[in-house]
Amino acid sequence: MNLTEPTTENIHFIIDALKDKLRMVNADAMKSDSFDESNYEDLVDLYHMVMKRNAFSPSEMQAIVAELGSLRK
Repeated sequence: MNLTEPTTENIHFIIDALKDKLRMVNADAMKSDSFDESNYEDLVDLYHMVMKRNAFSPSEMQAIVAELGSLRK
């Protein structure tokens, strides 16, 4: 997947991958339609950071979810 272009398809891919990796309990609350291309670079950075790690502490999970919340439209 080429994530260099801020497209709707790439946003859907990133959000779906984050939901899977983080095993989000309330994944329905994190809809890819809630994000737009204006925050794309921040989403990609967060995606890369999350994909590099195997596990997260509860405080890290809370920070990641808070960051995703701040990137929503």
